[in-house]
Amino acid sequence: MSTQHCPALLVSAPASGQGKTSVTAAMARWHVRQGRQVRVFKAGPDFLDPMVLERASGAPVYQLDLWMNGEADVRARLHAAACEADLILVEGVMGLFDGAPSSADLAVQLGLPVLAVIDGSAMAQTFGALALGLARYRSDVHVHGVAANRVGSDYHASLLAQSLPDGLQWLGALPRDPTLALPERHLGLVPAGEMDSLDATLDALADAWARHASTALPPAAAFSNATGESAQSGLEAGPGNESMAGVRVAIARDDAFCFLYPANLDVLRAAAAELRFFSPLAGDPLPECDAVWLPGGYPELHLGALSARTDLHMALRTHHGAGKPLLAECGGLLFALEALADRDGVTRRMAGLLPGHARLQPRLAGLGLQEVLLPEGALRGHTFHYAMADVVAPAIATATNPNGGPSREAVFRDRRMTASFVHFYFPSNPIAALRLLQP
Repeated sequence: MSTQHCPALLVSAPASGQGKTSVTAAMARWHVRQGRQVRVFKAGPDFLDPMVLERASGAPVYQLDLWMNGEADVRARLHAAACEADLILVEGVMGLFDGAPSSADLAVQLGLPVLAVIDGSAMAQTFGALALGLARYRSDVHVHGVAANRVGSDYHASLLAQSLPDGLQWLGALPRDPTLALPERHLGLVPAGEMDSLDATLDALADAWARHASTALPPAAAFSNATGESAQSGLEAGPGNESMAGVRVAIARDDAFCFLYPANLDVLRAAAAELRFFSPLAGDPLPECDAVWLPGGYPELHLGALSARTDLHMALRTHHGAGKPLLAECGGLLFALEALADRDGVTRRMAGLLPGHARLQPRLAGLGLQEVLLPEGALRGHTFHYAMADVVAPAIATATNPNGGPSREAVFRDRRMTASFVHFYFPSNPIAALRLLQP
């Protein structure tokens, strides 16, 4: 077992909407501009926050979830980051103590000091009381410091800083400024690739953070890699180890298909697969390939463009008809159906790989961690979508939710095509994941 020390913070808050992502992004960009190498992670299975945080830090942002990843995978990723970084930031999920496992559980399990981000826009001295409550709620959670979001002035920031009790460090603040807000839509933040002014916004956030920032690095945390394995669970290409050497995997990647865990791509690369990215929105043809992966994203926002790709529909149907592997996840599932309707009821023809249709709903239709026992093995992941689908095909498996939540997604199988609303996390079972795409 090896241990590496690195300054680190888990950035959390009393609730969602307090400004965790803005503060994490501001800190990351500010420290990078000080010449430090910063590695950022995201607690939970979120796709969108990591896209922004990758731009802020200049390095890929991986997901950390004790259940979806498994503790060994989480520890291996943090240990690897600690070997090269000057600072590690982990953005939490929801409120500090919300969920199971919660951000607090992650902090305790990994020995991470916590930064509590509190929206101070409508308070003064009560800011300190709220911070003290977060710090004392669980004795095993170490709240190192506090940051304020949406402060009205330098004087307001000073009132908030002075309200903190002894033992809680003031780490910084961001102003109440609409121009610094990160735009959102129905699944969360707008993807980084769609924000033309994102780098300017990140620089502005870093400038604003610098006005009140503590110049001291947070305390160092100890990161151990107990198994000595890589974050890809030691998977290497070779006989008897599910090699994908020579296997060409076509992967849709653009604004309509943007939900790709970097860890999933790492698993494919570690198995020596040849990744061939293509953009359905840009008119790219389906690359010559042995397997196709249609990941999640926002097909509902691009109905016209996707419906017009009849050449791609035909190529995918030919691929599927030849019995070649195809994985369609969430947005990929919606594209694989015969038709998809947006919230206004505007319906367009889709690829027609799977009989059925879907329509976007005004409220969430699926949310939560998922585990599915497939013929290839058990895979973990999550679901998060607003679409309701009527699929005219039997399910080969139904996911379970570890927290007892109502979302239990079906998995559909037609020859070598696997389709579901579940976003699979390949490192949870690399061999099972590879078997979905092996010829």
